[in-house]
Amino acid sequence: MSTSVATDTTNVAKTVTKASSVQKDGSLASFATFACMTVICVLASSVRLFSVIKYESVIHEFDPYFNYRVTRFLSKEGFYNTWNFFDSFTWYPLGRVIGGTMYPGLIFTAGAVWNLLNWLRIPIHVQEVCVFTAPVFAAFCAIATFLFMKEVRGTGAGLASAALISVVPSYISRSVAGSYDLEAVAIFALMFVFYLYVKTLNTGSLAWASALFFGYLYMVSSWGGYSFIVNLLPIHCLACIVFGRVSYRLYVAYAPFVILGALAAMNIPVIGFNAVLMSEHFASFLVFGLLHLVLAIKYTKQVLSPSAYNAAKRAVVSGGAILASILILLIVSYVAASPTFGWTGRSLSLLDPTYASKYIPIIASVSEHQPPNWSMFFSDLHITSLLAPAGVIMCFMPLTDASLFLVLYGVTAVYFSGVMVRLMLVLAPAVSCLSGLALSELLGYLGRSLVSTEAENSESKKEEEEVSSSKSSQKAKKQKGAASAAAMASTRKKVGTRHLLSKDVAIVGCIGISLMLGVYYKHGVYISGNMYSAPSIVLQSGGKVFDDFREAYAWLRHNTPEDAKIASWWDYGYQTTAMSNRTVLVDNNTWNNTHIATVGRAMASPEKKAWDILESLDADYVFVIFGGVIGYPSDDINKFLWMVRIGGGVFPDIRESDYLDAEGRYRVDSEMGPALRESLVYKLSYYRFWELSQGPSRGMDRVRGTTIGYMDYELEYFEEVFTTTHWMVRIFKRKPAPNADFGLENSYAKSSFRKKQ
Repeated sequence: MSTSVATDTTNVAKTVTKASSVQKDGSLASFATFACMTVICVLASSVRLFSVIKYESVIHEFDPYFNYRVTRFLSKEGFYNTWNFFDSFTWYPLGRVIGGTMYPGLIFTAGAVWNLLNWLRIPIHVQEVCVFTAPVFAAFCAIATFLFMKEVRGTGAGLASAALISVVPSYISRSVAGSYDLEAVAIFALMFVFYLYVKTLNTGSLAWASALFFGYLYMVSSWGGYSFIVNLLPIHCLACIVFGRVSYRLYVAYAPFVILGALAAMNIPVIGFNAVLMSEHFASFLVFGLLHLVLAIKYTKQVLSPSAYNAAKRAVVSGGAILASILILLIVSYVAASPTFGWTGRSLSLLDPTYASKYIPIIASVSEHQPPNWSMFFSDLHITSLLAPAGVIMCFMPLTDASLFLVLYGVTAVYFSGVMVRLMLVLAPAVSCLSGLALSELLGYLGRSLVSTEAENSESKKEEEEVSSSKSSQKAKKQKGAASAAAMASTRKKVGTRHLLSKDVAIVGCIGISLMLGVYYKHGVYISGNMYSAPSIVLQSGGKVFDDFREAYAWLRHNTPEDAKIASWWDYGYQTTAMSNRTVLVDNNTWNNTHIATVGRAMASPEKKAWDILESLDADYVFVIFGGVIGYPSDDINKFLWMVRIGGGVFPDIRESDYLDAEGRYRVDSEMGPALRESLVYKLSYYRFWELSQGPSRGMDRVRGTTIGYMDYELEYFEEVFTTTHWMVRIFKRKPAPNADFGLENSYAKSSFRKKQ
């Protein structure tokens, strides 16, 4: 009795000790995971601060200036007034309803953070909140990536993926400090929605499905790229149906998302009823119906007898075919009524890469809408572009609903990124996750090889000795059993060791991976500090700073009337409004193609005709960007053909061939096209340019690498009022109209101002 009690006590003690050890190991693993994620988050944020450290705390690029201006308005007027904000400083004389034409997620997020900091009595300017929003959300994106991959394959894959996405150059390009654009929060929202979807898929919980709705609502309010989600999730659901992976968990994850997601999108004014009327959203509803049909068939097959099921099947197929035909006819009729078949221009550009260049030049003119070249994939993705294919293979070992979703995400992201440079941003998380999966599996394999080789060799030797002893003691009686035991021992040895590497090879592999990751991190830090941190509004070359943009905007702010209207190409509209506080004709929203085409027509027209167009638009000043002095390539001369194409798309009198030479080439030397020679852009850009130097270098354009072909002219309808230090921005004032009484005989009416050019 006492022996039994002692034995039980010993077993209990062993169990408690084992449980304590497991708990201790679990706590240690959790702490290690937390420590790793802390380091990754700090790295993700700090690597994006080069723009502030090397330059200054300033908003970058063009679009972020609109977001900053609205955020500044929000900080003064509040959230409600921002929804109803009518901006009369843009798109003169049309104006713009801000609340109905913007994605509010980024702006409301920054506004909420600013209000929170002020409530905590932390004095900070709203500009600083805008500048540092992207680096902070880069850390949040690393956390979302970790959670997503943890659901797909485990903690190891999550940590590896988070470590890779923290410094992947493609994501850094749109998330450095000062990059206050929609993608600053949208990529985090994208990965968080994917995490919530996979979490719901794994648990089948309605609570997580509700969380998915709120995550998707934030994504929809943050970026137009939500359409990628609303098409990727139906593709995954359809794949599950095709591969026979339909379950209640899939239904709980997908069905509420379709209905609640559509309602969420409809509550964002910029989307509205497009969430149910545009072809981009139809796939989700069609797959929603197909999922219900499949589940209904499975349920009917379970509750009915085979004969009753066959009879019901015939009736349902007949009736369903009729209803489906009617539905398809209605959809086709509705879609065919739209010139673009219910798709937006940008979506059609993704489905047909040649569509924009053929029909919508304003979309094709944007550099980030161009296809990337092969070198860009390696520069922006580095080793993740090599590891990602291995990650795709690992997704099938084994294939789960979550890993299938990751494969589909990777495949679709590769296609879309190959069509448009901007969507490299969507590809970055996909390749980071796939590469993280491959990396975690590879490190796990090498780790098992290092740890298990000696132990398994010792265990195999012990088993062989036991088998040998068993054979010698029971040779006559259990010869067959001993042989069987030896065979089993041999099999265990092979299973345990045939897929493992030797210790030396495993060590070399670990060193190789460490070097590879070191090169990857060095590349990411170098790209961040030298390629993506320079603000476009302040240029630097050869240790010299070119601050011409801010110089010009400051001049406009302090030297023009408050009600002055400024004409320029649409690229500079947001910056002009935000930094000069002056009214512009067009800006980067590009919602009115005709208005932009009118400005393009003015830029491409001779001086007199351009004066008439700008007078009809009530423009007081016009400025051009010129890089011929310092070698700045993104000037209006290089963008000029897009002005011609966009203007010619609306006004047939603008023909591109008139601006090319006899051989169809675009040039600014003596062989230039006749229309280019007389165009407003040419005359304003090169006015007095020939005075800067004499001799052979007179009139030498450093960007085009040639001597301009038309010099020594004078302007009749515009006067130069300001040129920046390095001639990058040239501002001209439209001269006032002459006496309106053409019958009045005076010297002014007969002046050259009224002579047709």
